[in-house]
Amino acid sequence: MTRSKIAEPQNTLAGIAIFSALPPNALETVHRRCSWRRYEQGEPIVDYLDASDDVFFVTAGEVCVTIYSLAGKVVSFRNLGAGETLGEYAAIDGEPRSASVEARTSCLIASMPAKEFRKLLKTEPVVAQAVIRALVRNVRTLTKRVYEFSTLAVNNRIQAELLRLASLATREGKGARLDPAPTHAEIASHVSTHREAVTRELNRLSRIGLIERQHGTLIVRDLGRLAAMLQEMTGE
Repeated sequence: MTRSKIAEPQNTLAGIAIFSALPPNALETVHRRCSWRRYEQGEPIVDYLDASDDVFFVTAGEVCVTIYSLAGKVVSFRNLGAGETLGEYAAIDGEPRSASVEARTSCLIASMPAKEFRKLLKTEPVVAQAVIRALVRNVRTLTKRVYEFSTLAVNNRIQAELLRLASLATREGKGARLDPAPTHAEIASHVSTHREAVTRELNRLSRIGLIERQHGTLIVRDLGRLAAMLQEMTGE
């Protein structure tokens, strides 16, 4: 895509969650402080431990947050979709990047220099409050994942990840449709296991009628039943 196309009017920050309470004139001011770029699937956006400090806003598409070990193992933390923000940690504390981020699909990303982002947090309290709430959600999510890694067997961690992904997906009655379906490798990296373990558990869940694959999508048929399976193991 040419630079002239990237500057077209449909490029908007209106869907970014931390800006949802901003009035139109303030949002336009933020828009003018941003640069725009399209990333294609697999293209890196930021690298682990690099010294850049821009903040990025995902306006279309999906990105994956990961760390690659020295041995080449991929540890995936989460996927971020349209409306979400990344890179704010480095902008706030000035430390190197805490993870790598790459495009999971074709993405349109707006970026803002760290200096402008910090200024925005001072001048727009509603944005600062939204960022604080998002950071707290991240801490709660990571705390829960540490608990899962410490207490749950591999098959239960896979179930927990499916439930987490399904809770964010399009609902269909008692279930949800994950489109596109996560790959076995993606699920494995999220729960610190290997693809073979994911394949075995997904095959088992398919045999008992809890999940189904259809044309590149994954359908979780009953979120309540999946949650109950986990509750039996955790007592929560």
